[in-house]
Amino acid sequence: MCLSYTYITTLVGQLLLAGQGDVVHYVGFPQDKIVRQLPSAWRRDDTVLPSCQRQLGEYFAGQRRTFDLVLNPQGTDFQKLVWQQLQSIAFGRVCSYQDLAIAIDRPKAARAVGAANGKNPIAVIIPCHRVVGANGTLTGFSGGLDVKQQLLELEGIIIDGERQRALF
Repeated sequence: MCLSYTYITTLVGQLLLAGQGDVVHYVGFPQDKIVRQLPSAWRRDDTVLPSCQRQLGEYFAGQRRTFDLVLNPQGTDFQKLVWQQLQSIAFGRVCSYQDLAIAIDRPKAARAVGAANGKNPIAVIIPCHRVVGANGTLTGFSGGLDVKQQLLELEGIIIDGERQRALF
């Protein structure tokens, strides 16, 4: 798939954005294993996804809590189900992988939910950073746990062993 991509600088470092027209296919960290080496079909275009660039800028400036973008994450049906559910976790809230598994009516699939969460191709906008361990601790994140903590703090969440539950 031929996508246009660009990099933007944010409070948590560089983000790589890729899409077609106004459709967002990828938002992530340049060091992320998903795109360590950019696909040869992708082409650099710093004018790509202007709405996405603007909305991410507003989010990092504390002026936006939700995103209004057309998203096209590529994955399995199960992954897409998990990513859709992630979008229901409100700004300033967190939940566990088990909470997500229950929310998608697969209560025994917490590990599979975690694996799908780890393959989220549209970080920040599909808020995989809002998922924490069952005991309330920070768990894996493609941008690193320090970035995950920064994103949560930007949303007013301090992780100290206590967690809030998402309202699904």
